[in-house]
Amino acid sequence: MKPEIKSAAIGGIAGTAVMTLMMMFMAPMMTGQSMDIAAMISGMMGVSYVVGFIIHVMMGVILFPAIYVYVLYERLPGSNVVKGVILGLILWIMAAAVVMPMAGAGFFMSNIGGMMAVMAALLGHVVYGALLGGLAGGGESTAASS
Repeated sequence: MKPEIKSAAIGGIAGTAVMTLMMMFMAPMMTGQSMDIAAMISGMMGVSYVVGFIIHVMMGVILFPAIYVYVLYERLPGSNVVKGVILGLILWIMAAAVVMPMAGAGFFMSNIGGMMAVMAALLGHVVYGALLGGLAGGGESTAASS
């Protein structure tokens, strides 16, 4: 049974909040610089910081939970948390290989801290996915129960 979108959105709220805080406070300890996602979005799109922040929150609370529930949930293996972690890994790869280069951060963040920035982003995305999947709930997939 698929999780409800409302539960996934709650997971998205928790995941987005924790990931944002991790990038603001933990990433500087690892890389020596803040990884402000809203600032990267606003710079990449040429919009204000507030608009960049709104886009960041909308993706984390609405877009990615909807993709999780309506596209990926029944296709991913494992428990709800594992499914969420897989989503987080997919988002991390897309961010590191596509979005970050477009934002000027380089392929796999080579221009903003290299390996330590990659690891901080990986950790943030895994935590986001685990929270989204875990809080979204839903029944076990048939693949996981067989």
